[in-house]
Amino acid sequence: MIIYNGKMVTWGLKNEILTDSQGLLIRDGLIKKIAPQKELLHEYPDEDQLDAEGQYVMPGNICAHTHFYGAFARGMGIPGNPPANFVQILEKLWWNLDKALDDEGIRYSTLVCLVDAIQHGTTTLIDHHASPNAIEGSLDIIADAVNMAGIRASLCYEVTDRDGFEKADKGLQENLRFIQRIQKRDPADQNLRAHFGLHASLTLSDRTLEKARQMNPEGIGFHIHAAEGIADEMDSLEKSGMRVIHRLDALGILRPQTILAHGVHLDDKEIQRLAEKGSWLTHQPRSNMNNAVGVAPVEKMLTEGVRMGMGNDGFSNTMWQEWKAAYLLHKLANNDPQRMGGMTVTEIAVKNNAKLVGEIFDGLPVAEISEGAAADLIFVDYHPFTPLTAGNLPWHILFGFQESMVTATIAAGKPLMYKRELLTLDGAEIAEKAMEISKKTWQRFEQIATG
Repeated sequence: MIIYNGKMVTWGLKNEILTDSQGLLIRDGLIKKIAPQKELLHEYPDEDQLDAEGQYVMPGNICAHTHFYGAFARGMGIPGNPPANFVQILEKLWWNLDKALDDEGIRYSTLVCLVDAIQHGTTTLIDHHASPNAIEGSLDIIADAVNMAGIRASLCYEVTDRDGFEKADKGLQENLRFIQRIQKRDPADQNLRAHFGLHASLTLSDRTLEKARQMNPEGIGFHIHAAEGIADEMDSLEKSGMRVIHRLDALGILRPQTILAHGVHLDDKEIQRLAEKGSWLTHQPRSNMNNAVGVAPVEKMLTEGVRMGMGNDGFSNTMWQEWKAAYLLHKLANNDPQRMGGMTVTEIAVKNNAKLVGEIFDGLPVAEISEGAAADLIFVDYHPFTPLTAGNLPWHILFGFQESMVTATIAAGKPLMYKRELLTLDGAEIAEKAMEISKKTWQRFEQIATG
């Protein structure tokens, strides 16, 4: 198709804002040509046309760490006293909710997150799944929903010893089985990739981590939480005499393709080791604030050479909200308005996330408008009342853009939403069905939580 009548925000190595006289030719999921729209429309008269109606056309957002399975926690009341610390949040909420999920709960908690992503301009998500009472085939359920939605994603199952070795081994097998599915490169799975999922050092024995290392094929990264709460570091020291990063490194987890989430409590030596190994670390400021676990030393890690991305840890797929939280949190935490500038935020959320996803998808250029890049695009109905340039765009996003301004979402060249109308998913039907299923999930949660 040809996209015309839009102002193009290119991102990429040299961010530019192209005038509304430029158009895009989309073929086979890629941006094939950028040229004056009159030229494109004349040269390709039979091509489908998509009118951007004068809006900004820009690359879709990327979420480098999320949890579809947590969707049904919205509004949930936890029995008993509120959790008093991070470990209690895990024990009272997440480790009961994941046990309450069945196949239908997995499917619809995924679908509501995909609707949210499409509506709010997030075209790629890296998910981390857990459902201890419905492990086998769980990643296929998620994958089928992702394929139906048309979005781009990498999936994994969260292996943990907290429910015993038998379930840990089932989780290991689920990861391996799904990785083997993805390695077949079925055209139906072209927008899917896989990681090997692990929960966190504090719920994993050396035995299970060693099994995971042996089972995970070469070239596939792990996806694991690391030093999110101080309890993770304390547990690692007790188990091994090493802090989390050093323990994971000793057991072969820190591959260049590996994604670690959070890193709030890493010390200087761990930061140095992480930089040396080239593994990725993702920042989730809204979650860190909500769980009161602290503030990750993001700027220090960037300076030391750690490869940093940005996720949402299961919060809404409104990634601009995550940008804004990062921008504000580090200023407040450091009592310094110069911290976490807009360019630093976009370095993490755009440039680095794009590099991460590009590595996962075999070198595919993403999050940029350039010839040969993935046609993962959004239309944004933003009307600035001050000059908007390539140089000040980050601050327009931080102080002006709202997720409600996204009117169209395209992934791999396929329109998923246009003029705010979902094209691949029925949002109303999904919400209605999710309401029915979430009630049953909550009932099971209550039973599990109260014994």
